[in-house]
Amino acid sequence: MDTVSLIFYAIVCGLLGLASPNLGGTATRLGVGAGVGVLAAATLPLLKGMMGY
Repeated sequence: MDTVSLIFYAIVCGLLGLASPNLGGTATRLGVGAGVGVLAAATLPLLKGMMGY
């Protein structure tokens, strides 16, 4: 995993971790986590392209 990916996913997971106690039950947190993961995976190539990687 390259450095940009590692930093990006660390930020996304850290922010999700901050919000997770406020999200409700286990199923809700799992759904939100999956949604954020898909969004992050879809967004990263766009961000890397804008940064010139």
